[in-house]
Amino acid sequence: MRTALLQSSGRPGSVAENLKVLDEAAGRAAAAGAGLLAAPEMFLTGYAIGDDIARLAEPADGASAEAVAEIAAHHGVAVAYGYPERDGETVYNSAQLLSADGRSLANYRKTHLFGCFERDHFTPGEQAVVQAELNGLTVGLMICYDVEFPENTRAHALAGTDLLVVPTAQMHPYQFVPESMIPVRAFESQMYVAYVNRVGREGEFEFVGLSTLAGPDGVARARAGRGADQLVFADADPAFLAASREANPYLADRRPGLYGPLVDQS
Repeated sequence: MRTALLQSSGRPGSVAENLKVLDEAAGRAAAAGAGLLAAPEMFLTGYAIGDDIARLAEPADGASAEAVAEIAAHHGVAVAYGYPERDGETVYNSAQLLSADGRSLANYRKTHLFGCFERDHFTPGEQAVVQAELNGLTVGLMICYDVEFPENTRAHALAGTDLLVVPTAQMHPYQFVPESMIPVRAFESQMYVAYVNRVGREGEFEFVGLSTLAGPDGVARARAGRGADQLVFADADPAFLAASREANPYLADRRPGLYGPLVDQS
């Protein structure tokens, strides 16, 4: 499945403008034959928007989700995007996957919140593995900091995730994550990892770009630059993934009986 990564911070604070950016990118992605367009963490509203996070947060089936569904259906391309999700009085840092006909396939709430900023504005989710079937692949969702915990990615591997989509807001000086960690995560857990980042300065943060789709051989199939909005493409190939899993013994050679202390310690 051809996958398009939209590296952009859009216009922080303006859902309407960010929907326009997403619509334009969806058109380009569909024209290039992509089956999936992935956008960054908190793309619909902006990330460093302070108390506007709570003001702009919407339910998973709210008006903005309906607008994204219309974009997906109009262009015939599945869309994964980050947004602040409101559930009653609780706000989550969430990512949703919509099918190419606009149906909601999966909604994920970030489980590992990064720093005081996120802990001040969000409640952590409690479900580590969220998946959906899309174009013959099992697609999983994570958000940014989540993927830096190897246990999270391994949980997806054991649950059968083929393509892990990670909307992110990775900032300076942590560029080693897209440069080095993401290809390693893909290799050690034998999956494709699509890591799609914001870019440029936003409030107190400088986002590093470098959006990456890495394969199960640890090779980056696509990588954006550091300083500009980009739409980059790469293929997640089920046949290559199956061959890689056959050749790579990591998952088969695990000894779970030895790993109890890793989860017994708090």
